Parts: sequence; C-alpha cells; structure tokens
Amino acid sequence: MNCDSPCPRYENAMRVLGKKWTCLILRCLLSEPRRFTEISGYIDGLSDRLLSQRLQELEEEGIVQRQVYARRPVVVEYSLTPKGLAFRMVAEAIQAWADEWDEVPATV
Repeated sequence: MNCDSPCPRYENAMRVLGKKWTCLILRCLLSEPRRFTEISGYIDGLSDRLLSQRLQELEEEGIVQRQVYARRPVVVEYSLTPKGLAFRMVAEAIQAWADEWDEVPATV
C-alpha cells in the first residue's frame, strides 16, 4: 500500500463501510440471517429509520440480501451475500486489533 495516488476501490469500500453503524450491522449478520428487530436490538442507539436506510444501501451494494416469507404475519430476514460474507476476515482483523489495543471501558 502506498499514498502516492488514491485507490478508487479502497475509496468506494470506505464510502460503504465507513458509514455509522454499517460494520456493526454486518457483524450482526455474520453468524446467521436476522430479522429487522433482532438487528435493531443488537445495536444500541440505532434508530429504525437509519437501520432501514443502511440495510437498503447494503442491499443495493450486493452485500446484504432481503428475503420475504409470505406468512401471516409476513416475515422478513436479512442475510449476507457471498460478497457480504467476505467481510468476515475484515471483522476478524478489526476484532484482533481491538482486543490488542483497545481498553475495555470501566463500568460505573
């Protein structure tokens, strides 16, 4: 890696992944498909409106897929596409870095 010229692919990846909550949403989906309320409950402080927006953006990028089950009530699940599952190595690298360098906040 060098800093001589910007890499358009890296810039695009950061444009997608750098948005608030995006990496936590992807991390939540790494283990299994989840319903909207499960994702919402996993991330404190994330509004339903913003979660809906992020999921739609990730779907447009081909990272997340939305599956609708025609039942009563209708069930909607979100899961990672192969492109999204490739994020696992990124998440694991970030987790390893955090485990080594980030201090756990003290509880009050």
